[in-house]
Formats: sequence, structure tokens, C-alpha cells
Amino acid sequence: MQDSTTHIHTMLPVMESFYTLQGEGYHQGKAAYFIRLGGCDVGCVWCDVKDSWDANKHPKHSIDAIVTKALAETNQQPSIAVITGGEPLMHPLDTLTQALKAAGFQTNIETSGAHPLSGEWDWICLSPKKFKAPLPEILPLAHELKVVIFNKHDFEWAEQYAAHVSPDCKLYLQPEWDKAATVTPLIVDYIKANPQWALSLQTHKYINVP
Repeated sequence: MQDSTTHIHTMLPVMESFYTLQGEGYHQGKAAYFIRLGGCDVGCVWCDVKDSWDANKHPKHSIDAIVTKALAETNQQPSIAVITGGEPLMHPLDTLTQALKAAGFQTNIETSGAHPLSGEWDWICLSPKKFKAPLPEILPLAHELKVVIFNKHDFEWAEQYAAHVSPDCKLYLQPEWDKAATVTPLIVDYIKANPQWALSLQTHKYINVP
């Protein structure tokens, strides 16, 4: 029988979960099962999932229920499981990632890095935000650095974080969706001058999938 602490840690507020294609970054275009956890204290003004911010608005599910649903919706063909939010690292994620791995999923996380890292990850996508900076210890662990560009001043800010990730970390610049018409040409020019970076687009919005 589980003690109360374990029980709390194995119940997570899930805003939504769905099977789709990864729309952004290094794994763009691959089949991926998304688990969006409720709760965020980063507060990006341009966030497109502000309903995720209040964890209390979303029902808590057991780890078993989350993984069972993931297997059912991927037709028992587990591939990538992306844990996102909100800010998923507001929750302890060791038990969830262990269960997903045991079921055959590759575990990916999309995080601002503003909370201590938990969980066992095959891929860490760090997307730092100005509203609440990432913890320094997560920077060298990131496999992918994805910086959202809102205005021209964000390029210098992106370079500050690129200087602290590992040499193997993939570097991406992504236009903020509502500013895409303005900032995408700036990103293109920046990448041509700084080819260590690559362009990330929210392709799921272009092809109209979740």
C-alpha cells in the first residue's frame, strides 16, 4: 500500500492529452503523444495556453490512468511522449517518466527550466523565458535550446543562454506566433549570419493539428 506522499506524487493535474505530430524544434514532424500538465508560475504574456496556469482547474489523474490512455490513443505503438504545460517541472515527474519508459515511450519534456529537474528524460527541450529565468543547473543538461523571439532584442538574450548549454545542444529560434510576420524575416537574417542556430516554426498551427 502506498503512503500518502507517494500517492500525492503519483496524481498529476492533466489539462489535456492528445496524439499528434510534434510541431516544433528538433523532433518536428514526428508522431508524439502530448501530456499537458496544469500549473504554471512563469506567466508569459503571449502564452497560448493560459488555461493551464491554474493547476486546481484541472482534474488529477493517476500515473496508471495517464499511461493507459497514452497507450490506447497511440494504438499500442508508443513513440515519443512529450510532457509539457504549463510548467511541468512544478510537479515531481520521476514516477510518470518511469512508467512511460516501462510502456515503451521515449520521454521528452518542454520546460522553461524555472523549477528543479525531476524525471528520467531522453530529450530535454529548454525554452527559457524572461518572466522567470531557468535554474543554472538545467542549462548543461538541455538537448535542445528553443528561444521564442518576440522582438529584435531577444537575439542577444538568446545568445546569453546559448553560451551556457552543452556544445551538442541544438539551438533553435522560434517566432512568437502573433509576431511571426514581423520577426520571422529577422530570424532568417540572424540565422544566415549565425548558422549555429536553426529555425523552429509552429508547424502544427500551419497544418491545423493540435
